[in-house]
Amino acid sequence: MCRHQAWLGEERSVDSLVLAPEHGLLRQSYQPRRQKRGLLNADGWGVGLHVPDVDQPVRWRSSRPLWSDASFASVAPVLFARCVLAAVRSATVGMPLDETAAAPFTDGHWLLSHNGRVDRTALPTTRDAESVCDSAVLAAHVFAEGVDNVTETVRRVARRAPDATLNLLLTDGSRVLGVTWGDPLSYLVDDLGVVVASEPYDDDPRWVDVPDHHLIEVTPSGVAVTVLED
Repeated sequence: MCRHQAWLGEERSVDSLVLAPEHGLLRQSYQPRRQKRGLLNADGWGVGLHVPDVDQPVRWRSSRPLWSDASFASVAPVLFARCVLAAVRSATVGMPLDETAAAPFTDGHWLLSHNGRVDRTALPTTRDAESVCDSAVLAAHVFAEGVDNVTETVRRVARRAPDATLNLLLTDGSRVLGVTWGDPLSYLVDDLGVVVASEPYDDDPRWVDVPDHHLIEVTPSGVAVTVLED
């Protein structure tokens, strides 16, 4: 399992989203509060940003634990964006531990993070995956099928691998999509925008849980949550 979160709204620093919150991804890397499988997310981390006037999202990924990366901690306060997708990784047994296996993954337009695990034999073979790890292969499959078809793709994969956990976060810079399949997500709306996360990064009572088997879509117009039928 992993922990991930996405932000869409006014420009904010990566530090304020990932490192500074009391129970943010930094703390979730070593002390998650809601993680059902695994105790640590120490097998890498990644942050993706959609930056104005840059055609493709930019990423910073590492195979090190987030708490050990002092260089990122020194730069995060001056990295600003209106759309951010970040994740800390707990690798599935047998999966590689290099930085190419750390989310977010990209097709050059969308960013995608996967919280969960899936048997790779349930996924079509692809040469476009950034890594041979299950999450990267799943990401390449979602991109190949089209992000607008992500719920149908998740259903098909789940039929082939009933034990899979397929929680996803995706963003193209103008909207955020989240799929709960095996675990919930939570979201918080404030005056600056919306954050969607594996678990709340603080104890603000405005956090709302998204139940399992649901799709959440965040746009500048608001938040929509839709049930997915299995």
